[in-house]
Amino acid sequence: MQQDKRHAERVQILGELRGDMQVFQPMHVREISRQGVTLETVFPLHLDSLHDVRLSLDDTSVVIRGRVIHSHVSDVEQDTIVYRAGLEFVDPTPAVMRAIEGFLGAVKVDRGGG
Repeated sequence: MQQDKRHAERVQILGELRGDMQVFQPMHVREISRQGVTLETVFPLHLDSLHDVRLSLDDTSVVIRGRVIHSHVSDVEQDTIVYRAGLEFVDPTPAVMRAIEGFLGAVKVDRGGG
């Protein structure tokens, strides 16, 4: 007989107890602005859902919350479906906005448009 390895008693929920889970998954950022991002994933994002998105902006990494405003199938490959979604930023902090604006300015300069 296998011994129960739990150290705390578990209580079965008879009604409904809602929760949310945050899971970081790889994605490809296709466009970025001060207001939001367009990204591609291998999983669909539901309209109006909120997601914390981690962005690596050159030497700076930021996490910003975004609300899905559109989502659709972008491409169908051999055995993978690619989804494209647009997220608008929700209540970004001033520090995150400075990082995004700095990144956008550097990209413009690198492309000769700054």
